[in-house]
Amino acid sequence: MKNIGLFGGTFDPIHNGHLHIGQAFADEIGLDTVIFLPAGDPYHKPQNTQTPAKHRFIMTELAIADEPRFALSDCDMVREGATYTFDTVQVFHQQFPAATLWWLLGSDSLMKLHTWKKWQTLVQQVNIAVAMREGDSLNQTPRELHAWLGEALQSSRVRILQAPLYNISSTQIRAALENQSLSDGLIPSSVARYIQQHGLYR
Repeated sequence: MKNIGLFGGTFDPIHNGHLHIGQAFADEIGLDTVIFLPAGDPYHKPQNTQTPAKHRFIMTELAIADEPRFALSDCDMVREGATYTFDTVQVFHQQFPAATLWWLLGSDSLMKLHTWKKWQTLVQQVNIAVAMREGDSLNQTPRELHAWLGEALQSSRVRILQAPLYNISSTQIRAALENQSLSDGLIPSSVARYIQQHGLYR
């Protein structure tokens, strides 16, 4: 049976921290594939602050090209309106009915999971891998999630990744690109070239 990981994000731009956690996700869970899912038009972010989806999709494609376990899907870009994780997971269940699906989220998202659309059904349909942010702890989990999380950790339907998230964010990278002060090693060179060619983040 195939083990497939789903990694959603705005990826504006994708950076080496995303690739590092994607590899940890594949290594630690034993995934055959990690599918990157760039967001189309995230309903919680104003449109004018975001790079068009086609650029973010191509940058992600360039960034993951050298890792054979990584793949890319435009599933969250082509759907109309707000895209919810619940709906994305249904799409992949239809596409890979025999696979075990894993959803990657950061510990900040775990703390809000009880506010997600149909979260109680969602966690029955997909396993969850959590990448911990520095300073976060499972002790901070809201009360609404306690019973589910305790059980899911015991049954290994939730796994906490050993690899911590890199302390870099797309927001910091955008600011550094605007000031032309980006340090080496934060984004793949193929992505840096694409950004330069298309005059992004100026």
